[in-house]
Amino acid sequence: MSTFTSSLPDDLLQSLAQKAKELSVPKNTLIERALRIYLEQLNRAAYVKSYKQMAADTDLQMLAEEGMADYLSQLSEE
Repeated sequence: MSTFTSSLPDDLLQSLAQKAKELSVPKNTLIERALRIYLEQLNRAAYVKSYKQMAADTDLQMLAEEGMADYLSQLSEE
């Protein structure tokens, strides 16, 4: 595991220390969990944005519809 050093505002450090004490977990564990959740939320937001962009792309929609039509005809033939 690598070591990471950072400076944070005093009020945030105080809140971190208080929550870590309340939850009986080390501060670094609390930071790790929070960062993992935050990064996961960023990834989800990126996926949502990309799907919204794809939904607005009429060329991509036509391509998908053509593919579904071909797939349906293949299923009908079987």
